[in-house]
Amino acid sequence: WVKEPAIWVENRRLQRAQHRECRTPLFSIFKRELIGNTLTACWWMTSAFVIYYSIWSLFATHLQKDLNFSPAQVAVPIAIANFLAFLASGFWGWTADHIGRRWSMIIPGIITMFVAPLYLLTDNLTLIIAGFVLQGLFGDALYGQNPSYLSERFPTEVRATASAFCYHQGAIFGGLVAPALTYFAINYQLGFGIPMLVGTVVGAISFVLALLVGPETKGKVLVPDLVVA
Repeated sequence: WVKEPAIWVENRRLQRAQHRECRTPLFSIFKRELIGNTLTACWWMTSAFVIYYSIWSLFATHLQKDLNFSPAQVAVPIAIANFLAFLASGFWGWTADHIGRRWSMIIPGIITMFVAPLYLLTDNLTLIIAGFVLQGLFGDALYGQNPSYLSERFPTEVRATASAFCYHQGAIFGGLVAPALTYFAINYQLGFGIPMLVGTVVGAISFVLALLVGPETKGKVLVPDLVVA
């Protein structure tokens, strides 16, 4: 049995007691006082998904179709990168508590741009493994701050709705990445590497810009106060 968070319970009590219930939180996040925050959060999450799918969705296809690697050769960089991404997510989470949420994502976001060419512009297996494993520490470890940063950006009345909306609209756009990359790879005879590189770099630039214009929330205390209703 999971209890509701005390802050949310108190917020609901205040809404009822003061007759200021927020009945349509999905519409409330587009009110004047929140719309800027909502849109930059959507921009940030969309960029994050573009990076993720540009790195991962067609990497195995690129190795098999473009470079004719064996299944074992394909599996090695993917397995190692995933493991290191797990460890790196903890490191960047620790960093977020010291230098801020934004810079703990901006720094690996910038590095992501420079790592991508290392494994996408070569057919050398050793360089591909080294580059993709390195990407696991940066481009694949950008997402550990998603829960904290989304939660801290929004007031309690709309926090759950806003976080879910911003995250999943990003996922919708992210889902278009693989078909778009495939279209350019096949119809323009580029192979998969170049479209993946463009998607990763463009996504990372957009990711960094979205964070630069977004708020810093390090040290934010979540409170039950009524802000929207």
